[in-house]
Amino acid sequence: MRALLAGGVDPDAFDDAEGVPVLCLAVAAHDEPLVEALLEAGADPLRRLPDGTTPLLRAVAAGSWRLTDTLALGRVPLPFPDREELLAHARHWADTGAEAGLRRLTGLTGPVTRTRLEDAEIGWWWDAVSLGGLTLHDAHAAVITDLEARYGRRTPFDALVERALAHPDRDHVVWSKVVFTLSRRLDEETWQWSRDLLNHPDRHHRLFGADVLLCLVLGDPMTGRDPFWDRADQLLPWAEQEEDPEVLAVVLHALTHAEGPEVEAVGLSYVTHPDPRVRSLVPGCLEVSGDGRSVARRASLAVVLTLVDDPDPDVREALCHWLRHYRGTEPEAGDALLALTHDARQRIRVHAVSGLAVRDDPRCVAAERRIGPVGEDLRGDEVLFDVWRYQERQRRAADAG
Repeated sequence: MRALLAGGVDPDAFDDAEGVPVLCLAVAAHDEPLVEALLEAGADPLRRLPDGTTPLLRAVAAGSWRLTDTLALGRVPLPFPDREELLAHARHWADTGAEAGLRRLTGLTGPVTRTRLEDAEIGWWWDAVSLGGLTLHDAHAAVITDLEARYGRRTPFDALVERALAHPDRDHVVWSKVVFTLSRRLDEETWQWSRDLLNHPDRHHRLFGADVLLCLVLGDPMTGRDPFWDRADQLLPWAEQEEDPEVLAVVLHALTHAEGPEVEAVGLSYVTHPDPRVRSLVPGCLEVSGDGRSVARRASLAVVLTLVDDPDPDVREALCHWLRHYRGTEPEAGDALLALTHDARQRIRVHAVSGLAVRDDPRCVAAERRIGPVGEDLRGDEVLFDVWRYQERQRRAADAG
């Protein structure tokens, strides 16, 4: 297509068989690279078709959140009438849904086919729903949530909760978009309403509330605003009483951004929890600026170091990450890192060796050989140079002496 466009083909050319611009065919096929190539060449996302639609409106109907983004941003700013039409169209499709929309478009009543799609970079997923040769994505609620936020519409909290709970999975694009939208509000009202959900009898309501609260604690990375960063410790009562492991893991994740003996005590109480998602968050509940002279600190360290033999690699990796940043002088910490240099997971071995080097532990030199040939996912990681940095520090100290 790029070659054809470079050769002078009109980016708004009509397909004679379908009677629509090529851009609409690309939208119907959910072909993102082709849509981008046509837009770059000047294709009009707002071109009005005989049925009253536009390529942009068709992307909304298709439930394609990424194509809607791409086409809507193709005209900046979007004219006000087109913006209002876009919002109304998106609300209609969010209320209709992919399956009902397919039945209306095709007139068919048979079963639909669902195929899970995933954004490999972000990890979000959604379903491609097909019937009668047509395919829509079940992300219409993500589309309207994005558009409302972009154009300054403050959707009521309860309405957003309802959208998310229609797709009760933290990795579904609708859930994720709703959580992201609420967390960007950074206001007291959103904090209180989300915290109230932690008392809800339904686990999915509690999970959603915990997810929003976690994002509020983390703040907005785009603006640097984090007015709730010091409120994580308010979640302690729920961390002590929550029984659902997924909800508990999210609450504990928020608590890893708080400090204090109460936070550490709650974290350590879950060191033998049956769910690895919970156990992996235990180290993060402990401070990294350890003090080897404290009896209580040594006792806490002894408890968390039992995770060095945990059967779950994600738990061991979380422990290794914490130990790499731990600044206590206790020899047990170095011994645990040394043990982790034998781990089956290469990332753990790499970071364990780095942890030893950062501690100026001479055992890092021999341990480095256990890393083996570095995989593609770790190539270029700065921690691979920590043993060299350790050796340079030793050389300079010897020269100075």
